[in-house]
Amino acid sequence: MSERMPVIYISHGAPPLADDPIWPGQLATWSRDMPRPEAVLVVSAHWESAPVTLGATRTVPLTYDFGGFPQHYYQVTYPAPGAPELADKVRKLVDGPVYDHPARGLDHGAYVPLVEMYPDADVPVLQMSMPTLDPARLLKLGRRLASLRDEGVLIVGSGFFTHNLRGLVWGAGVDEAPGWSKEFDAWGGEALAAGDVDALLDFEYRSPAGRLAHPRTEHFAPLFVTLGAGEAELHTQRTVIDGFWGGLAKRSVQLG
Repeated sequence: MSERMPVIYISHGAPPLADDPIWPGQLATWSRDMPRPEAVLVVSAHWESAPVTLGATRTVPLTYDFGGFPQHYYQVTYPAPGAPELADKVRKLVDGPVYDHPARGLDHGAYVPLVEMYPDADVPVLQMSMPTLDPARLLKLGRRLASLRDEGVLIVGSGFFTHNLRGLVWGAGVDEAPGWSKEFDAWGGEALAAGDVDALLDFEYRSPAGRLAHPRTEHFAPLFVTLGAGEAELHTQRTVIDGFWGGLAKRSVQLG
């Protein structure tokens, strides 16, 4: 019988995360401290498609969904096994139609952190699209997926806790960030610690600097899939990684 897996939200970082002196080690330690998953299900900020769509059901080339970086970032590979059996289970759990896009490889919201967490690429990975940015609907989607945790599936919401690329500060230290990023991060951390899901659902209006921290909300949205899938264990929520990268909050959390 598989061990019940926690559920996590990762601030995933851009491809240069691999060159950061601190962050890759934090992700590697995190994965070692969790039970080894039978499979990973990723909901990334970088794939919005309705209805729910499943990609990388077999091993296919990665999706390099970024531009302007040195060439070696486009040569990274991560040939994780596909997870067709997990795809079948997801289809049965999701309310409504589920599409397939088997030729779409893992995007950087999925593979960038997974390269650090499971570098041998020996854990099957399935990526699922985000069918909406509505927090309440994503929370419900997470609830529907929660039972997969009892089958050894690590459910990963992958975004960035603050994400305003106009405010990105290359070379900033781990404690250096604009005021809006620090304020939102502190508020979000407190809301998570208090289990205040209602406040988080209404983050655009109830948080300080919410619209500066997230001019568009796709990088915060995966958090709600995580919260839905881990709702029964919200009291166990803990921040595993904090601090800032380029002035953006890299807060990453675990439930269960």
